[in-house]
Amino acid sequence: MDPGDGDFEAFVAARGPRLLRMAWLLTGDAHLAEDLLQTTLAKVWPKWHRISGERPEAYVRRALVHTHASWWRRRWRGEVPHREVPDAAASFDAYESVDLAQSLAAAVRSLPVRQRAVVVLRYFEDLSVEDTAATLGCAPGTVKSQSAKALRTLRAALPVPVDGGERGV
Repeated sequence: MDPGDGDFEAFVAARGPRLLRMAWLLTGDAHLAEDLLQTTLAKVWPKWHRISGERPEAYVRRALVHTHASWWRRRWRGEVPHREVPDAAASFDAYESVDLAQSLAAAVRSLPVRQRAVVVLRYFEDLSVEDTAATLGCAPGTVKSQSAKALRTLRAALPVPVDGGERGV
């Protein structure tokens, strides 16, 4: 056991739930999210002594996105059945927020990998354009364009308007 292992364990204990949430948002499946996070942490652990000094969470987030993208490229994406989205009810529906959350999760999962990563990092992880670009290894303009495309797709897919917020997209 390496002396830096305690630091790694402390990092995983402190940041693990947030990283697991990010993995779930990328995969849309709790079990796949656990596998994705475990695979990513296994890849990062041997390099921990080198990356633990500055911004290790950004490094792990980037590794998580790249690992997910490599999984996504290998996965067969054949026919996927779709149901018609029901019309919005005029009266109060106690389950409306749950339906909207499920619709949003499905719509986010249907985005291309790069757009999904941008949406997760920008709007769920609350990273700036610059931090998102650094995490994905691309230009800030790419983050903005991918974000705009993703929001356009989400607006078309969801039964209620989706606001892009004050992010400048």
